[in-house]
Amino acid sequence: QVQLVESGGGLVQAGGSLRLSCAASGRTFSTYGMGWFRQAPGKEREFVAGISWSGLSTYYADSVKGRFTISRDNAQSTGYLQMNILKPEDTAVYYCAAGRYITIEQRANQYNYWGQGTQVTVSS
Repeated sequence: QVQLVESGGGLVQAGGSLRLSCAASGRTFSTYGMGWFRQAPGKEREFVAGISWSGLSTYYADSVKGRFTISRDNAQSTGYLQMNILKPEDTAVYYCAAGRYITIEQRANQYNYWGQGTQVTVSS
């Protein structure tokens, strides 16, 4: 079992930055890949970024490529999502998730554990 807790969300103006954190506890976090997803009101949950268990591989949705950076610190059992040049369309609840995969998964059903989510609101 892996427990995930997100933090770092909030209200920011367009063009600003936020850094989300995902603190993990339970089974060895370092053996799991990690992903960030988001869900806006009335929309389906969508993949944002993923990182391999080692941290050596990353993958981003086209909508955030060049603006967001995913990283992890396995010694601290924590994952991060640095979000820069935020846009109003980035407004959503952001979730971190953990799963075991060989290549980074964009499918939410391939992740076994989920956090409770943190709200990110970008004002124009």
